[in-house]
Order: sequence, then structure tokens, then C-alpha cells
Amino acid sequence: MTVNITLADRMDKIKPSPTLAVNAKAKALKASGADVLNFSVGEPDFDTPAHVCAAGKTAINDGFTRYTAVPGIIELREAVCRRLADDRGFKYTPEQIQISCGGKHGLYNMGQALFGPGDEVIIPTPYWVSYPPIIELAGARPVFLPLAEDNDFDINEAALQKCVSEKTKGIILNSPSNPTGAVFSKAGLRLVADMALKGGWVVISDDIYETIVFAGQSVPHILKVAPELKEQVIILNGVSKSFAMTGWRIGYSAGPQHIIAAMNKIQSQSTSNASSISQKAALTALNGPQEFPVMMRKAFAERLTYIMGALKEIPDLTCVAPKGAFYVFPNFSAYYGREFKGKKINNSVDMADFLLDEALIASVPGAAFGTDDFVRFSFAASMAVIEEGMRRLRKALASLC
Repeated sequence: MTVNITLADRMDKIKPSPTLAVNAKAKALKASGADVLNFSVGEPDFDTPAHVCAAGKTAINDGFTRYTAVPGIIELREAVCRRLADDRGFKYTPEQIQISCGGKHGLYNMGQALFGPGDEVIIPTPYWVSYPPIIELAGARPVFLPLAEDNDFDINEAALQKCVSEKTKGIILNSPSNPTGAVFSKAGLRLVADMALKGGWVVISDDIYETIVFAGQSVPHILKVAPELKEQVIILNGVSKSFAMTGWRIGYSAGPQHIIAAMNKIQSQSTSNASSISQKAALTALNGPQEFPVMMRKAFAERLTYIMGALKEIPDLTCVAPKGAFYVFPNFSAYYGREFKGKKINNSVDMADFLLDEALIASVPGAAFGTDDFVRFSFAASMAVIEEGMRRLRKALASLC
């Protein structure tokens, strides 16, 4: 007899990561022999620094392969405190730091510790794909704050006011942003700070791209704009983007001690500690020389200059110049309604499929980020790949009628 085991109701709301799905399809095509250019992946294309890898190997050789304290080894939490103080001027103690299995895990711990049924969390849109599911998995409701292309994806007061209710408990800020590369202005952050202070919200500041900022741009931070908000702010960060350590899975969170303690309870019943070996590698990354993030930022800036120049040459395409991260988010809506070989392109999913099937360019549809007019391209790829990709993109779009 076959037993039909039903799934939990929450599974009806949760979908797999669309970026990982696109990446998997692109890899499958490439494995079949297709010359796919992958612009879908959100990770640096550089190798982890050699001295960081050596620290991981040393940890293995030294037998540092057992459980650690749930919040992370004290040396790493102290190193996070030093980096926050030296780089940002933010003062935290090790008890206010959690080390997690990547930045996404820290965000999940935070959601589980803070939110529940009846709560609403404001998410500026376009958003990183995992924000809404993590809020929904906590039983809360995401409320989407639209950010306009013609306002450089900054926060608008009228739009923010419309999102606020008596159920609002928090807001997520990601600056520089995935997928737009936009940076929130001091004025926009001041709006958030004033409403958060008045409403008692928690402000989640996802700073994962803080080291990747272009053209001398300074990135305003909610705690610089409103230091008085510190007891209501949780900072999320990690070493994945700054040190090309995506697979090492080390993130960290900083915030009020009672919130971090609650997040540690969640982590203690899920993963326990982050990898002991990865923690030692991350310790070396944070304590060691900081030239590597500078080198990556320079390389990404050169690629950005090229890709923005190429996009500007394509008719009917618009794109806000990113101020940070390694993504461009061009608006393709002028091409919707056009056809290729009798097949009409109606939305961003159709466009991304067309580009992958006909031009062998892997990208991510804007619908995955909550807005359908756009398609995201990562320029965490070699200049040769970017140049060929932009050539294919121009040719593919010119074929639409």
C-alpha cells in the first residue's frame, strides 16, 4: 500500500531560489556542450585568498574539527567587533555577535527569533529573492515597498507611509542592493529611522556588499544617520562577498544582546555552530591584510564601466548605474510584446528564457526580485565573458520584431 504523506502548509508559500534554478539550468546546458555565458550567479569569480585557504588547512591539520560554541569561537566574534569598530565606528561586544552558516542563515535565525503570525515586515522592492520566504517561514507577512527606477531605487516617503500599519514590526534594508546595485540616500534612511523610532520597529541592515562600492561612493548607514536607533538595529554581514568565500559559509550578525541570544537559541536547535574550519579561515580573513577586497572592487569597477557603456548602446534599454555590488538591472519592458520565431515575449521570465535558449546567456528574471520590467546580470565574470555576452545581447534583442 502506498501512503501519501502530505507536506506542511508552509510549503505552499515557499519556492526554491530562482537564481539557483537558473544557474542549474545554465550548468546543465554547458555540460551538454553549449557555450553558455553565465551572468546569473551572485558570487565573486575570484579564488579565496591563499592565506585564508592556508588557515583552513592548518585548522584541519591541527585537529580543530570538533564542535565550537553555538555563537561562534570567541576569537572570531572579537574579530568581527574590531572590523565593525575600525571600518564603521560601531561598538559591539562578542556577546552581541553571532557567527552563522552564511549570511542567509543569520537572516533566517533573525526572522525566527523576532517575527511571527500577525507581524508585518517591510521589504523594499526590488528585493533579494530570499527576504520574503524567510519572513513567511516565520509566519509573518512581507509588505512590499516599491522603489522607482526614476528615483534611483531610493526610498520615497509617500510610498513608505503606505506600507506602515499597526502590525509593522520591522524593515529590511540592503544597501548596496542585490539586484539593483543601488545605495539608499541619507534622506531615505532618515525617513526609515524616524518611522522606526516612532513605531518601535526593528531595522535589519544587510551589509553583505559593503566592501564593493564604486567611484568613491560613500554608503550611508542607518546607524550613522540615526545612532540613537542602535538598540533597534541588527546588522547582517559575512565574508562571502568581501573575501570570495561563498562556499565556506560564514556569516555574522550584530545587534542587541537579547536578540542575539534569541538567535543563538534558534541556531542551537538547527545547525549548532558554523563549521569550525571555516571559522578559523574567516578569522584569518578579518584579522589579516585587507588588500583583497580592494583588488576585487577595482576589478568590478572596470567591468562595470564596460557593461554600462555596452548597455547604453542598446536601443530602448534603460539601466540605473549601480553604486555598489556586482549587478546591473536593466529595464527590458520596451521589448515586451515583441516576438522571435512566432513566440511572443510578455515578461521578464520570457525574456530570460529567450536569452538563454537563443543567445546562451544566463540571467535572472526581474520577477524573482519582485518587479517584472527588469532582468539581472551579474558582472562577477571575466571581461572576455562580459564583452561576448553584451555582443550576444545586442544581437539577440535586434532579432526581435
